[in-house]
Amino acid sequence: MAFDWATQPFYTLGLTFVFGPYFAAVSLGYYETQIDDPDGARAASQALWFWANTIAGMMIAFTAPLVGAYADSTGRRMPWIWAFSLLYVAMVGALWFTYPDGSTLFMVLIAFNVALIGAEFLLIFVNAILPSLGDKDEIGKISGNGAALGYWGGVLSLFIMLLLLAENDSGKTLAGLDPLFGLDPEAREGTRSVGPFIALWFILFMVPFFLWVREPRQANRTGGISDAMADLKQSLKGALGRRSLLNFLISSMFYRDALNALYSAGGVYATLVLGWSIIQIGVFGIVGAITAAVATQIGGIFDSRIGPKPVIKVCCYILIAVCVVIVGMSRESIFGLIILSEGSSLPDIVFYVCGAAIGGAGGAIYAASRSMMVRHTHPERPTEAFGLFALSGKATAFLAPALIALVSTLTGNAQFGYIPVILLFVAGLFLLRYVNPEGDHAQWSKSDVPLP
Repeated sequence: MAFDWATQPFYTLGLTFVFGPYFAAVSLGYYETQIDDPDGARAASQALWFWANTIAGMMIAFTAPLVGAYADSTGRRMPWIWAFSLLYVAMVGALWFTYPDGSTLFMVLIAFNVALIGAEFLLIFVNAILPSLGDKDEIGKISGNGAALGYWGGVLSLFIMLLLLAENDSGKTLAGLDPLFGLDPEAREGTRSVGPFIALWFILFMVPFFLWVREPRQANRTGGISDAMADLKQSLKGALGRRSLLNFLISSMFYRDALNALYSAGGVYATLVLGWSIIQIGVFGIVGAITAAVATQIGGIFDSRIGPKPVIKVCCYILIAVCVVIVGMSRESIFGLIILSEGSSLPDIVFYVCGAAIGGAGGAIYAASRSMMVRHTHPERPTEAFGLFALSGKATAFLAPALIALVSTLTGNAQFGYIPVILLFVAGLFLLRYVNPEGDHAQWSKSDVPLP
């Protein structure tokens, strides 16, 4: 739970609501000097962000299962958590150097995506602890409560950022103050401080985790790379023979890829299509994060009562509806049927509702997916299992960003870029029908393998 609280600001402030939109604005300014067409500049700015996400996703997909298998073979997880924590803190702190003139555009884009890789690897090793925290009827509520606490951390960190640090076009924060510590609003130092802020938040709130989390002593864990490769090969082979697990991994591969694209795109879409300021996007983020915190906890309760599969299905339907709205809405019209007057606030109101839906459904589906994976996890190989889970989440992590970037480029329209996201959610829903609600635990309970 401390980990969820410590890392959520990276996704809330970094990926979606502060750094992402600020980067989009900076890159838009850069491309406007290169491209005469405003729509083309917006599409190019969006494509740059998603091509970088594509490369990061591919790196995670290719390495996560092997690293997870190695950790299980050696019985060591904490050294990996320490190593990726150091990498994460260094890279996210470097976001300070995102100068408004775009001179460091590509450098900070690399730093952000390396930080994203570090955050995702941390998630693998910490998630591997989850199966040891309770039985299958408790895991859903534990996962939901942990994720909900994380979202409340995102809400608090976003409040602090908007009220005290991030400046609007007038140079003032949401509270009408100058940015703290004498930060220069003209150089956007208040907004740029999001990187050091996220890093310091992580350092402070990971203290309970590092103080009290201990790895159990396990015998016969002296394996190396060759053992890890053999174990991973066996696990992949075994996954192919486990119908429910295989369909869940592929299903979650599609719907989590689509969801991550929405998280990454929320602030970017608001900046490029609706022309929102950082402060407006921050308020939007607060609405989404509060909804996520509440809905995730509620989802955890339903998970413990009816299981994770129905929770995932309902969330997918909600997110499909959101995508349809995003594709059909602009400042000028909604689905081409409702023509809007200049300055109409209707698109803003609709997008606030979409933000609440993305936050609520996204938080609940994240916790429920973790819970469903536990039902498919062998008690003796949790890190490797969550490495496979990361693989399923990242094996096509390049697909949604690449399709958004490609369609945006080909059509010259930022909204049309989200059409492939709808198809990914539909594919995930279709495959989910072949997933056993009880996972593999029903089978293992009849064998000699002890359940967690």
